[in-house]
Amino acid sequence: MRDAAVFECHWICDHDDLARVNREATVGAARQSGRRQSRAIGLEVVVVALCVAGCASSSSAQSLCTLADLPGTAVGPEPWCAELVPVPDLRSARAVLELRPAASPFGVAVMRDGRHVHDVVVTIEGLPQAATLGAGGYVAWVTDLTLADAERLGSVSNGRNVLGRVMRNQFRVLVTAEPDVDAPTRTGRIVLRGTSPSVKLLAHRDVAAAGMPGVATGAGDHAHADHGGVWPLHPMDSGMPMLPGMAGLEPGVAPWRPGAGVDIDALPAVRARTVVRMSDGDTLRLVAGLVRKRIGARRFAMYAFNGQQPGPLIDVAQRSRIVVEFENRLEQPSAVHWHGVRLDNRFDGAPGVTQEPVPPGGRFTYEVHFPDAGLYWYHPHVREDIQQDLGLYGNMRVRAPDSDWLGPVHRDEVVMLDDLLVTETGLMPWGREAPTHALMGRFGNVFLINGEPDWTLRAAPGEVVRLWLTNVSSTRIYNLSIEGARLKLVGGDIGRYERESFVESVVLAPAERAIIDVRFAGPGRHAITNRVQSVSHMLGSYTATVDTLGAVEVRGSAAAAGPGEAFEILRVRDDVVRGFDAFRPAFARPVDHELILGMDTERLSGALLSTMLLGYAPPVDWNDGMPMMNWLMTANDVRWTLRDPATGRENMEIDWQFRVGDVVKLRLNNPATAFHPMSHPVHIHGQRFVVLSRNGTPNDNLVWKDTVVVGVGETVDILLELSNPGRWMVHCHIAEHLGAGMMAVLLVK
Repeated sequence: MRDAAVFECHWICDHDDLARVNREATVGAARQSGRRQSRAIGLEVVVVALCVAGCASSSSAQSLCTLADLPGTAVGPEPWCAELVPVPDLRSARAVLELRPAASPFGVAVMRDGRHVHDVVVTIEGLPQAATLGAGGYVAWVTDLTLADAERLGSVSNGRNVLGRVMRNQFRVLVTAEPDVDAPTRTGRIVLRGTSPSVKLLAHRDVAAAGMPGVATGAGDHAHADHGGVWPLHPMDSGMPMLPGMAGLEPGVAPWRPGAGVDIDALPAVRARTVVRMSDGDTLRLVAGLVRKRIGARRFAMYAFNGQQPGPLIDVAQRSRIVVEFENRLEQPSAVHWHGVRLDNRFDGAPGVTQEPVPPGGRFTYEVHFPDAGLYWYHPHVREDIQQDLGLYGNMRVRAPDSDWLGPVHRDEVVMLDDLLVTETGLMPWGREAPTHALMGRFGNVFLINGEPDWTLRAAPGEVVRLWLTNVSSTRIYNLSIEGARLKLVGGDIGRYERESFVESVVLAPAERAIIDVRFAGPGRHAITNRVQSVSHMLGSYTATVDTLGAVEVRGSAAAAGPGEAFEILRVRDDVVRGFDAFRPAFARPVDHELILGMDTERLSGALLSTMLLGYAPPVDWNDGMPMMNWLMTANDVRWTLRDPATGRENMEIDWQFRVGDVVKLRLNNPATAFHPMSHPVHIHGQRFVVLSRNGTPNDNLVWKDTVVVGVGETVDILLELSNPGRWMVHCHIAEHLGAGMMAVLLVK
């Protein structure tokens, strides 16, 4: 079967005829297997997965995606490279397309509408002199999949050609022999052509549309299990149809909702967040408990700190130390993690690493020291997929002693972004024994700002409002923009950027923070939106999606001019630049340690494996493109891994030891060849790091961070400053991936 798949893979790579190839491959696999109906789907998917994911690997002697003999080429795995195929009479020519990460202050370079931005590099060898073809030279173009809407990229020749930027979801790149190399339109003959790796998503559509019988209802361990509860139908987006045969399947764990047996009307109503301004040595009592929350016309039992969603905003001066007396009134154990804060290790709030879980009715006293100014947040570190999702989160804003640390604005707003998964019968249950949605994480269908689905900010014309943003969603990455407003990025996870910059949108992965100044020019109601390119694995397509998270009402008299004038100035933070100067000599040194991100499927049942649509994965997962399949996967079925390639150890078996004062260059590698690759926000407790590069493209605007998103096929190099002794967790901040084991511990002596 593998030989057949490799043969078909040549067709995909050489001819781009995905629909034909996938149909032929799947039919051939079914015939070879001698099996029919429910078992055929697994073989079909495996063959197509080999074809789609294996183009670069099936023929290393011919595919430039894996050759290292072209000078200057730094080609990585999909989704960043593709072969450009020569016409038959120029078979001696070879070329490869590289999609390099475009410079961006965020982990992902995208347009305001969510389209990915790539810098295009084409490396060519073996093209004859253009004059032999009756042409004046060669020109590269980008087109849509029908070869229409051609956009000039630039003149090319043998060697490495750095061209323009491409901002399309799926596209083709052509090289033509043109009579006039400066002509703005294409008229010459095609000599090379290739297709963006993203087109291979169409393989999923062709498999799903080929009349697959699916898995018989009731097959395996995931059908109609008797859990003593009832799983409701999983919400499905109209653009994400269900695979045939999946309607009767359920996760292999019991459904669970909070407040079982409790009268919702007897619960206290949730309250809006309050600001608690604290001085050095002050004490805060923090209670986690049940509340009644109304969303629209419906009421739910949820969780809250001190009855508030979000929890109290702790406003404190830099270098202060406060005491937090935590009480757990939940039905399950809990703890509080102080995310991003370089505090004493014993108070980090990581059960099993720094403390035991706080049982129901129990208490724990934390001492929290704030050495760094900026924006931080607190949340549980026990069943984050449940407790954080139900509303247990809050911010800490740490004030710098310099009043001009960030520059003048009219006022500040602290904003937490979240989403909640709601069904027709209530909150979508969580898994009692283990997290569900362990494949991609739990995406919500109701968006919340500061716990509210209809959050509205009021501003005056010309007012500059500083938004302190935190993404507290379990898995969703946001591409946030505001209609009728200009955005200036000034800060990130731990402090300020070297240079302020104007941005069209703000990309935030789970647990990341951003500080942006927003200027509202004219009156009106302006939507706060999340604009992304949603992927449907079932349809093999991208759809421009706009979700409205909230709004800004701009009205009244114009705001004072001062902050508005300062807004127009992009400042270079010389003190931040000088702070990084001491670390710059280490930027170019060899990598000290590496972590490879992946997934172990040994525990995956045959019933679930047979429903998997494998192969191409987008660089970033903006949405749940396979909601039923994702829901069925529990942390009992899959194990997400951090692997040290030097030792082969994974997750909690990794034994890395350092000394205080060490500065370590760490490589985070997220191979596109993994079983189910997806982007991962990697968080390191108790320390800080700076992102050096992505796929070899240097980061040209530095900021201290504690969380970095690593896209599919990406290699991210970071420089980690180890200033804080203790045992510190490293983990994926997708709550369901953490619940499925994706964590390790660093020992700093």
